[in-house]
Amino acid sequence: MGDDSEWMKLPIDQKCEHKVWKARLNGYEDALKLFQRIEDEKSPEWGKYLGLLKKFVTDSNAVAQLKGLEAALAYVENAHLAGKTSGEVVSGVVSKVFNQPKARAKELGSDICLMYIEIEKAEVVQDELIKGLDNKNPKIVVTCIETLRRALSEFGSKIITLKPVVKVLPKQFESREKAVRDEAKLLAVEIYKWIRDALRPPLQGINSVQLKELEEEWVKLPTTAPKQSRFLRSQQALKAKFEQQQAAGGDEADGDDHDKPAPQVDPYELLEPVEILSKLPKDFYDKIEAKKWQERKEAMEALETLAKNPKLENGDYGDLVRALKKVIGKDANVMLVTLAAKCLAGLAAGLRKKFGTYAGHVVPTILEKFKEKKPQVVQALQEAIDAVFLTTTLQNISEDVLGVMDNKNPSIKQQASLFLARSFRHCTQTTLPKSMLKAFCPAFLKQVNDSAPEVRDAAYEALGTAMKVVGEKAVNPFLADLDKLKLDKIKESADKVELPGKRGVEKVAPAAKVAPPAANPTRSSGPPKKAPAAKSGGPPKKGKSASAPSAKGKKVPETKEFIETELSIEVCEEKSSAVLPASCMQLLDSANWKERLASMEEFQKAVEQMDKSEMPCQALVRMLAKKPGWKETNFQVMQMKLHIVGLIAQKGSFSKTSAFVVLDGLVDKIGDVKCGVKAKEGLTATAEACSLPWTAEQVVSMVFAQKNPKNQAETLNWLANAMKEFGFAGINVKGFINNVKTALGATNPAVRTAAITLLGVMYLYMGAPLRMFFEDEKPALLKQIDDEFEKMQGQSPPAAFRGAKKGGTEEDGEEADDQEEDGGGAPDIMDLLPRTDVSDKITQDMVDKMSDKNWKIRKEGLDEVAAVISEAKFIKPSIGELPMALKGRLNDSNKILCQQTLTILQQMAVAMGPALKQHVKSLGMPIITVLGDSKTNVRAAAMTTLQAWVEQTGMKDWLEGDDLSEELKRENPFLRQEVLGWLAEKLPTMRTVPSDLMLCVPYLYTCLEDRNGDVRKKAQDALPTFMMHLGYEKMLKATDKLKPASKEPVSALLEKARAVMPAKPAPPPGKAGATKSISGGAPAAKSGPSKAKPKPVIDDYDDDEPEPETKSKKVVKPGAAKKGVLGKKAPVTKANAKDEEDRSGVIFILVPNGKEQRIKEEKGLKVLKWNFQTPRDEYVDQLKTQMSTCFARWLQDELFHASDFQRQVKAIGVMGERMEDELEGTVSCLDLILKWFTLRFFETNSTVLMKVLEYLKQLFPTLSRENYHLNEYEASSFIPYLILKVGESKDVVRKDVRAILTMLCKVYPASKVFPFLMDGTKSKNSKQRAECLEELGCLIENYGMNVCQPTPAKSLKEIAVHIGDRDNSVRNAALNTVVAVYNVCGDQVYKLIGNLSEKEMSMLEERVKRSAKKTPAAAPPPNRQTAERERPQREHPSNPNATFMRKPAQQPQEEVPNKLKIMYRTYRIQARAQNAEREHSHPSIPKEFQLDLDIIENDHTRVSELPDLVQHKLEELLEPIMMPEPKIRSVSPHFDDLHNSTASTINFVISQVASGDINTSIQALAQIDEVLRQEDKADAMSGHIDQFLIATFMQLRLIYNTHMADDRLDKKDIFKLYSCIIGNMLSLFSMESLAREASMGVLKDLMHGLITLMLDARVEDIEDGQQLIRSVNLLVVRVLEKSDQTNILSALLVLLQDSLTTSSGSPMFSELVMKCLWRMIRFLPETINSINLDRILLDVHNFMKVFPKEKLKQLKSDVPHRTLKTLLHTLCKLTGNKILDHMSMIENRNESELEAHLRRVVKHSGNFSGMKSDRGTEKGQDDRMSKAKVSDILSEIFKKIGSKENTKEGLTELYEYKQKYSDADLEPFLRNTSQFFQSYVERGLRMIESEREGKGRIQPSSTVIPQHGLDSGSVPLNGEEMKPAVYYERLKILRQRQGLENNSRQAQLLQQVEGDSVQTRPMTSLLSKPSVASSTDMLQSKLSQLKESRESHFQQEQSHSHSPARSSSPAANLDDLKKRLERIKSNRQ
Repeated sequence: MGDDSEWMKLPIDQKCEHKVWKARLNGYEDALKLFQRIEDEKSPEWGKYLGLLKKFVTDSNAVAQLKGLEAALAYVENAHLAGKTSGEVVSGVVSKVFNQPKARAKELGSDICLMYIEIEKAEVVQDELIKGLDNKNPKIVVTCIETLRRALSEFGSKIITLKPVVKVLPKQFESREKAVRDEAKLLAVEIYKWIRDALRPPLQGINSVQLKELEEEWVKLPTTAPKQSRFLRSQQALKAKFEQQQAAGGDEADGDDHDKPAPQVDPYELLEPVEILSKLPKDFYDKIEAKKWQERKEAMEALETLAKNPKLENGDYGDLVRALKKVIGKDANVMLVTLAAKCLAGLAAGLRKKFGTYAGHVVPTILEKFKEKKPQVVQALQEAIDAVFLTTTLQNISEDVLGVMDNKNPSIKQQASLFLARSFRHCTQTTLPKSMLKAFCPAFLKQVNDSAPEVRDAAYEALGTAMKVVGEKAVNPFLADLDKLKLDKIKESADKVELPGKRGVEKVAPAAKVAPPAANPTRSSGPPKKAPAAKSGGPPKKGKSASAPSAKGKKVPETKEFIETELSIEVCEEKSSAVLPASCMQLLDSANWKERLASMEEFQKAVEQMDKSEMPCQALVRMLAKKPGWKETNFQVMQMKLHIVGLIAQKGSFSKTSAFVVLDGLVDKIGDVKCGVKAKEGLTATAEACSLPWTAEQVVSMVFAQKNPKNQAETLNWLANAMKEFGFAGINVKGFINNVKTALGATNPAVRTAAITLLGVMYLYMGAPLRMFFEDEKPALLKQIDDEFEKMQGQSPPAAFRGAKKGGTEEDGEEADDQEEDGGGAPDIMDLLPRTDVSDKITQDMVDKMSDKNWKIRKEGLDEVAAVISEAKFIKPSIGELPMALKGRLNDSNKILCQQTLTILQQMAVAMGPALKQHVKSLGMPIITVLGDSKTNVRAAAMTTLQAWVEQTGMKDWLEGDDLSEELKRENPFLRQEVLGWLAEKLPTMRTVPSDLMLCVPYLYTCLEDRNGDVRKKAQDALPTFMMHLGYEKMLKATDKLKPASKEPVSALLEKARAVMPAKPAPPPGKAGATKSISGGAPAAKSGPSKAKPKPVIDDYDDDEPEPETKSKKVVKPGAAKKGVLGKKAPVTKANAKDEEDRSGVIFILVPNGKEQRIKEEKGLKVLKWNFQTPRDEYVDQLKTQMSTCFARWLQDELFHASDFQRQVKAIGVMGERMEDELEGTVSCLDLILKWFTLRFFETNSTVLMKVLEYLKQLFPTLSRENYHLNEYEASSFIPYLILKVGESKDVVRKDVRAILTMLCKVYPASKVFPFLMDGTKSKNSKQRAECLEELGCLIENYGMNVCQPTPAKSLKEIAVHIGDRDNSVRNAALNTVVAVYNVCGDQVYKLIGNLSEKEMSMLEERVKRSAKKTPAAAPPPNRQTAERERPQREHPSNPNATFMRKPAQQPQEEVPNKLKIMYRTYRIQARAQNAEREHSHPSIPKEFQLDLDIIENDHTRVSELPDLVQHKLEELLEPIMMPEPKIRSVSPHFDDLHNSTASTINFVISQVASGDINTSIQALAQIDEVLRQEDKADAMSGHIDQFLIATFMQLRLIYNTHMADDRLDKKDIFKLYSCIIGNMLSLFSMESLAREASMGVLKDLMHGLITLMLDARVEDIEDGQQLIRSVNLLVVRVLEKSDQTNILSALLVLLQDSLTTSSGSPMFSELVMKCLWRMIRFLPETINSINLDRILLDVHNFMKVFPKEKLKQLKSDVPHRTLKTLLHTLCKLTGNKILDHMSMIENRNESELEAHLRRVVKHSGNFSGMKSDRGTEKGQDDRMSKAKVSDILSEIFKKIGSKENTKEGLTELYEYKQKYSDADLEPFLRNTSQFFQSYVERGLRMIESEREGKGRIQPSSTVIPQHGLDSGSVPLNGEEMKPAVYYERLKILRQRQGLENNSRQAQLLQQVEGDSVQTRPMTSLLSKPSVASSTDMLQSKLSQLKESRESHFQQEQSHSHSPARSSSPAANLDDLKKRLERIKSNRQ
């Protein structure tokens, strides 16, 4: 019992693994209860049992095991984590449970397996069960089979994959155990229920008796399909539906849905492939060519037997297929032909898609052999060609079939048509597109009229089948010329056709149903149902069944025009007289032109007033054509006529019949000077009514039938313009080319020019292929054409805005047809080129030569092929046996021949064009194989060939099938890296990919772990591109099939790739444009005049109202009734009124912390990072989602309007108008606004782009005025895309973008813009490169070399590379930029740019000389004295970086950058002389910041333009210790006036802090220090703290990485810079209000920099390095105390996490970070109320995610773990249970380890209250205890006072101790010390007391307190009395900054001054400069330097100074300083 009581006390999880079985049994029982009790499936409790679950099921004790199985089942059913255990648990069940004698155990084991299947682990369970079938124990095998059967029965064949089960099933029938065979039989019966006859082939090999038994069982099964009765967790909707049906007894009703399981399972998939090539007889190829037919027959029969295998292994069947093809084509023995056809059919059926490679070679031969008339031969050939068809596509063999359709032999024609009829049965609407019908139907129509009846019948059958498959509407347009009898026969054939698996009638209905939706999207703005209504009302809808349905295939108007018949002149007169005034009709043909003119005016009025439905268009135009008609001699009448034609075409239902009447007249007058414009308008209106393609074809043919060159030129000009307005869709290029060639050969230059202009416009749409039509033209003409094309290069075609309603419909119809074509318009154009059939020229002799044993003969054969292709230029895809011959040469042992073959294939790609697609499988894939060659040059040639092929074929065909995956399967590192690199390049450019790409994924994963590093790298590069198409989830799921060791690293790489997954490319502009023009084109045309309005935005809401009306009118124009239009009006107006109401509110909704949350989400990768080549739909959707919360709904709808760009323009206008009113909202949504603009940069609409740029030009100056600065998040998501537009072809866009970049530098540091521009110089666009380089030059001119990031040297090397660019503008820009650098830093530029070629260097030197010549002209030279002073300075810079800032010192003031010119122009004019002197003494400070105090004092009118920061600088630097004078304070009234320029000045000075030049940085720090030291002016720094701190830690990083490593730099300079930085920081962090502005990220970097400095061993080597480190220590403490406590705590946590993550980091670094954290923890009781606990807990949560408890414990030190625990414990102690309410920012908090930890701490700290109550009683003891330790504490304090470094700290602690223990006796500790020490301690305590009391006493006052002994008058300074100590403080700061030393006498003096003044010194002055404590000591040992500097500076002062009293040289003023110190001392005495 004692033992029992021991384990009874243990927790459940420990009991479950106890060695005593009873303990385990008890543990399992408790666990079962616990599992049933836990409701939350994600509870952390589940995690405890994750590793124990296998032990539950494999327990060695049978009783315990039974209970363990029950517990395991409950766990799997309820736990979220259970899926992780599936593999090990199921394995344990199979091996340890299924062999148990107890049925209950086996049943529970089986239930566990099924439960794992239910939680989505079917694959794992199935694998383990199939492994169990190989077990030697028959009990296990039986139970495994039974479990598989149960799983299949309950879950169905969709969940349980049957292929692996069927594969192992025959083996079970061979088992010796009857139980196994019986169970296998039951399983076979269950499988048969689901897949029916597909199971028969795999089981054909089992015992015949068993097979017979199975057949008997199968017959008994019900015919209805079984249903899934148990469902996965993801199928709960299905489960609910199933239960509903069960309850309603709906089995019968639902029976039809499940009645077709058989077709879903292909028996082929269940079979194992058989390898037959190796089994062929060795002499097969010899026998098949033997002379005796018996031998040939033997070979064929052997092959036939092998080919009967239903599934064949893939291999190289090329030789075999060639041999069979030869037999079919040439063997005279028909029996052998039959055998060969059967063998071919067997190969095709066994290989399926893998046979597609050979399909193109055998189809022509089979078709030709159909000339045989013997039925058995024909039947065999039919079976063969049908089998071959199933392995390829109709498109691939279409050329071959069309080639025999007009054969002379009727049998061939008949069989070809019958073959197509059979093939069509296997097609769908998608696989039999309109483009295919367009090719086949003309051939069928010829055969319909053939003399042979069998040919006609075959054609009827083929057309009937096509009609059945795609519907009448698709086929009818091609049958328009057939008579009714033939049409009826075709329909009759269609009715007879039975499609496989479907009834004949069902196919037509869907086709009809599909038609309207296909057309509907083109009319999104109007009601689609009205479109079919024609002019003559209702009847046409059904009246012309043959032609009306062609609306889908053709455009609507074309269909209508067939309906309108030509009217006689009498009918026309009758109809016209009904609508025209009688006087008008009478005067139409009057002899008096004035009467005719009057008649025309009446005619026009009547037409304008007519309604569309009443207008008889044909009658009216015939009246206009009535004599004199188009021969009218009076130009006024003629103009009116032409105008009326346009009106009628616009307003009425204008048919092609009417157009024929007017076109002749319009064309005749188009060249007329007076009537030409009206004629063109008439033509445009006609084109809108009847479509541009038709109109253009008619007009061009008419005008070239004339001989009038003026008409020809103007027609071509009109056509060029019309193409831009209407778009290019549907244009018949072939029809124009000949006429354009005629025009190019015309003698009249105007005609030639017009033709070339037209070609330029066509080039916009067609691209490079257009030139191919004109390659035979004369060189001079060809050059003109090339020049025109060059002009158009890079331009995109304008958006079409006319003809939307018609053109759109046509485009939409075409779009479906062209979906399979990758190239959009290009393939169509390529198809127009005249091509030669070279199949006859590829002779057998040539093919034999290529396969000869002698390499020279093989080369000869290749040369002949190359010559044939070169001669033909453009070839047809039928190239005979060439593919197989070339394929053999690709693996030629002679690499020269291999390369020659690749060259031929490149040549073939260009010659064949897009038709090359059909050779991808046969010739393309072997090219990929060559990529595995060991020779680099061969691989390079193969890649070039591959790229040439892909350019013609697109990528789709290469990715289809498993060919590519088979190539990747080869373990060839060269092949793998080349293929993966190629895929990584190509996949991002594709919008969709075939699903077969998934087949490559397993091999991609293999490559990720390849031994070859290059393969691994290429695989990692390709990973994101695969993911963009396949999706992360799918690829992650594919890792389940990897080995456990591989799965984890691959999953990690997938996660990494997910973050950098590229965006899918946007839809092609053609399609996007089409969509836009469809719905947005009409309004665009209407709103033409409104574009001219200067402020369209003002009328925004008014203009919006009529727009929908005009839209609806435009759309329903073809046949909408008047009523329909009016019916739409009212609701539209009402909706718009509502919109107008909605739009009166704010457009931006302020969401608190909205932008910060978005930044956080993007950083945490919760949303897509805004980084893409082209925006994918996911990015647009994400932006919409983000904007929905903070943009007004109507504004968002307008901004994302799909079709009308005018809406977007207006929306931008509204945003611009409201910018000032809603500035806060604009700023809060700025990131989203800028992101939306980036999307617009990827569009081609120039109107929207210009509006965007206009808005940006308004936005950035506004932000600058408000002192807003872009954050990194906003900048990085906008600037790179803005820079893309700097390379725009339009000058006006480039100019605007450059202007915006200039403005941008006011709201974002130029140094950060610089890297973006550097990236822009890497663009392929030469304009962009040039503009970016120019902009870089401007930045360097304006801001100096500090903008060059990361370093000037690196940047300039990259810039200098472009001097050798092939583009002239880029070269010039690069040279200009380098010259700009030369102007700043002189000859040092040659070092910075690195090595240039001799040519480039000479170009640069020449440019520098030229710029030097121009400089004197630009500005007057400085005076001689200044020049003499500057020369030695130029020759001897003080340090290597000093030359960077030389420009202000060397050049006249007029050369100063523009921005600074404007700010300081007034000052420069008045202070030129003083500045010139001051520049020499401070060469690194720009002139603009060196102001003369006298100028400021004496000129109060100008001082308002002066930045106050500069004024502060001068107060302190020029007069560091002078007592204030009234004239200085007199400047203060202007402080407010100066405030506006303060921000920009501070920005500039802060940018200098991070300078690479030490002196520049020190001077900038000095200026900032002056601001920080004065409380009344320190507020100017507010808002700039982050910026300043960033510059500071960048400088710290620069010192650490660069300066400290540079031996040329004086370490004293570095020490001086460090001192200045630390002094500034101490000043800043002494002011809590400013310190709290520092953000978390900045504090993190600052702490990183400071701790790194403390650990830098090199600092200790510097003199006084230890003092520097102590100062840094003090600064760190100050940062911890004064910063925002939430930010600093977060920063430390993140810093600790980073330091622990980085393996290369110093352990001391982490230790110091943790020390800071411990100090923060000590502050927590005081600071807890000011801390944002939610943020802190989120940071801790993130820390614990990276370092879970187990990982933390694995670290070498346990301090991080203890630190974290202490922090959480302290927080819990201070907040109690409330801490659990502060986890709102943590997602999935239930999964967080933090919550579990906090709950434990809170639970265990329940005794806190009790502990607190005890504290009262313990307090007395503590006091007594502390008194007992008094001795130790005071000893420690006095030790500190005695040490030189810690004396101040010791005195402070002693004072605080005395305050706490007033009765403390110090006598024992002072007794043994000197009198000096005792007085020092007393004085120190008095000083501290006066400081603390003085702080409370000081009140701001304006009282003037007289200063004794001073004649300078009295002046208040911040309301405080001016004590000498104040100036002493300032003196110390000055000395520290200038690096002066103290001699012993000065030290005594200072000490005395300090001691004497300490009691009267105000507290504020002591607090204002805390750096004194740390930095005074740093200056103790510099006496020798002081003397030297004093002498040198004194000499300089004598030689240069014109006003010694105001000299800024500190050394020169040293004596003066001493005198003043003496005077201060005497004042105190």
